Amino acid sequence: MVRLIVIFLIIALVAAIFGFGGIAEGFADIAKIIFYIFIILLVISLISRLFRR
Repeated sequence: MVRLIVIFLIIALVAAIFGFGGIAEGFADIAKIIFYIFIILLVISLISRLFRR
């Protein structure tokens, strides 16, 4: 998932450099959403590991 976040951020930066503001904003929003999903899944994983032991 982190790889996807980095890819979307790089695409957003390249699009912003070339002047495609709308596309850059879309890719940045997608990267943010994936980042929040990653954080939520990480917390769930850590909590489940804590209760298994």
